[in-house]
Amino acid sequence: MSESSTRADLAAIFATAVAAAHPDMVLAAHLPEPPRGRVVILGAGKAAAAMAAAAVRHYREAHGLAAGRIAGIAVTRDGYGLSADPVRVVEAGHPVPNAAGLAATAEVLRLARGAGADDLVLALISGGGSANWLLPADGVSLEDKQAVTRALLRSGAGIGEINCVRKHLSQIKGGRLAKACGAARLVTLAISDVPGDDPSVIASGPTVPDATTLAEARAIVERRGIVLPASCVVALADPANETPKPGDAAFAGTTYAIVATPAASLAAAAKAAEALGYAVTSLGADVEGEARDVAAAHAALALEAKRRGEKRAILSGGELTVTIRGEGRGGPNQEYALSLAIALSGAEGIAALAGDTDGTDGGTGLASDPAGAFVLPDTLARARAAGIDPQAALADNDSTGFFAALGDLFVPGPTHTNVNDCRIILVG
Repeated sequence: MSESSTRADLAAIFATAVAAAHPDMVLAAHLPEPPRGRVVILGAGKAAAAMAAAAVRHYREAHGLAAGRIAGIAVTRDGYGLSADPVRVVEAGHPVPNAAGLAATAEVLRLARGAGADDLVLALISGGGSANWLLPADGVSLEDKQAVTRALLRSGAGIGEINCVRKHLSQIKGGRLAKACGAARLVTLAISDVPGDDPSVIASGPTVPDATTLAEARAIVERRGIVLPASCVVALADPANETPKPGDAAFAGTTYAIVATPAASLAAAAKAAEALGYAVTSLGADVEGEARDVAAAHAALALEAKRRGEKRAILSGGELTVTIRGEGRGGPNQEYALSLAIALSGAEGIAALAGDTDGTDGGTGLASDPAGAFVLPDTLARARAAGIDPQAALADNDSTGFFAALGDLFVPGPTHTNVNDCRIILVG
């Protein structure tokens, strides 16, 4: 099989996983009947604009709702905007929040508080919503919140740890949006990007109870060695910043449904691989761990399949972490790919693609950032011919630079959904 056809197969399997989670495919079946009053759409995350557009289209085409009965705002990552008129779409910072997200979140809460008993508040939540919806706790500035987010990302903390801290420094996360909705009916539809599909973790759970505590947030900060701004130290010690817990009256009558999951997308990828003639080993949609360690373990599986002479696809999802030690550029999927290439050591007949289903992996926060990278049997040989040391690149966390020099970055652009990583290894 040629290099170009191998790349095409890898990209096709990845595209199938993404398509299985796109709002145009999954949202309409879950949308509730329209209320007597307005449908107030509040979106957050990388799929927010696409979800809002799909919802508006459904209510107009299937129910004939006039524009005056639909209102709202959807806050998405920079570069992920789509038209969802009459819902306003705002592009904001990710993974580090910015002023655009701050202003838009204030509008989200204003709309929620203004909804009446005859209105439906439709919260459309997806991964990235934690950064897009932000309104820091009293006394905490945007700059301080940004500093905490950067420190958490650099520390190697998992998404659950990051969200625990962010919830307790927020006026919207951790169930606080539900409290703002008052008498209006609240329905949340979510695209999951977290292991286990826990609603309290997706976008930091703005519409569901939060079981984590201020004490846990403080313990995470201490364990990860994060030096907090003084305002955040005060906020995490203030009982007023505790999140609403299970049993709170704010959640009575609310409903929540997950419309797309990493597991469903990984299953779609498995069918695509089988259609190409591969036996499939699925390692699951909830794989976590340090990217370079997970890659080494997966390389061992691939090499064993090669030893047995199998034609096999090894698939995995989840969200890996990178503990930053160097000064290079990259993300968990690119670092996984670089570590995988090193561990495979040029083994013939093994190729891989590791990519984030949202279309970007780490990087500078631009929509043009790579989603991941390809690994081919000659990856290391081409690198060494170009005078590039793969081990040095890994030590510097410079996976982007490594794969850019080889032309092996995977850059699909924004996908308008987000069900975490999709890693594909093809053997034979």
